[in-house]
Amino acid sequence: MPMQDRFQHLYSVISGQRFLNKQGLGNEVPFFICPFRIEEAVEMERLQSQLVNRLEQKGIKVLSINLYDLAVELLKERELWSQVIDLEPTVSKGELTDLLQGVLDPDAHLVPAIAKKLHAVEFDVLFLSGVGEVFPFIRSHNVLNNLQSTAKDKPTVMFFPGTYTHSLETGSSLDLFGRLHDDKYYRAFNIFHYEA
Repeated sequence: MPMQDRFQHLYSVISGQRFLNKQGLGNEVPFFICPFRIEEAVEMERLQSQLVNRLEQKGIKVLSINLYDLAVELLKERELWSQVIDLEPTVSKGELTDLLQGVLDPDAHLVPAIAKKLHAVEFDVLFLSGVGEVFPFIRSHNVLNNLQSTAKDKPTVMFFPGTYTHSLETGSSLDLFGRLHDDKYYRAFNIFHYEA
């Protein structure tokens, strides 16, 4: 689907009362995946920004959280940012991944930071981006699983660089960059399959 058509679909879905009132979800959490091809990342970032502007013109408040920016913010708050920068060239990727997964643990650190942002402002829709930038330190399924009790009151849209398939027979699969298969269960909907 061309980017302009995707923009129109996203705008008509997200601005609709059915979406904002979380209808048609069958008691599932209001989590939506907006998949895109990795080579469209810059275009998708621009589309997301235009979408926020257009929705806000209609009076729909969007809270945008970039997971990469949030991770850096958390590391700086805990005075670990410069240590990580200094340590990075001297340790293996595995050691760095283990370190960052510990200090950015979704349950202990990331989701509480997101919850703090959710309670600080009024919003109608939460946008999560930066998924590719934080891989493998932060995994999208861990974020979604840990957000289920925190972000269930308003719809959440995760912009995902890859593919998302969802079926009753096989469950759901988020394939980051269209290559890294992760077949864990996700309680999310592909936003391009959701009717306006």
